[in-house]
Amino acid sequence: MIDDLGEEVRLRKTPERVVSLVPCLTEALEASRPGLLVGVTDYCTHPADLPVERVGGSKYPDVERVRAIRPDLVLANSEENRPEDVGRLRADGIPVWVMEAPATVPAALGSLRRLLTQAFGLAEPDWLVQAEELWAEVPPVERTVIVPVWRKPWVVLGRDTFGGDVLRRLGFAHAYADHRERYPRPKLEELRGRFQAGEASLLVLPDEPWKFTHEDGPDAFPGVPYALVSGRHLTWYGPSLLEAHEALNRALRG
Repeated sequence: MIDDLGEEVRLRKTPERVVSLVPCLTEALEASRPGLLVGVTDYCTHPADLPVERVGGSKYPDVERVRAIRPDLVLANSEENRPEDVGRLRADGIPVWVMEAPATVPAALGSLRRLLTQAFGLAEPDWLVQAEELWAEVPPVERTVIVPVWRKPWVVLGRDTFGGDVLRRLGFAHAYADHRERYPRPKLEELRGRFQAGEASLLVLPDEPWKFTHEDGPDAFPGVPYALVSGRHLTWYGPSLLEAHEALNRALRG
């Protein structure tokens, strides 16, 4: 097996004990083949109350705890997980499949299909086929948005991000889509200036990784229209995409 980054994944058998270090991969695997997961991160919230061991955060998992679980396979992501942790696990002979941080919805679903069908020998799940059909269209741009994902300092969606492509497939461009960085850190004055110049007309505030609320986020942009959205719907790739299409449309146009 070869993962998204071109690294060999030496599987002795079809995995039966899996640790996931990525919340959306946890949800996707459990929805496709329940019972394989034996360890997940503290941030793996879907499905709720998954009865498996918790191994810490995605950025800083407890590698010793992962080792002790003795998984057949660990699932990771090139953006969420540190290469040094992946390297430590591989050095101990634990296979790790690293999924590349996807830039588009089709890329994410294609990578998930390859993981599920090749590593686990599954038929492509119905939810994946439905998600591909639901998100296939790219409608004309209705308005331009700015999407902060962090505060202190301000960090926004930039080029080649999954969340940016999700918005584009709903008819929303985002102001930093052509920025050289995937997650630019503009000053607050620059962000406000974009709205004042008419370069953006809607502030989109997800509830993760920074938990923006009506009281935390809009206060920095007086008079700017804003929409609070689910971070899971905006940035997770997997079964959540089925509900995300309607939920985001409702939040952005409500």
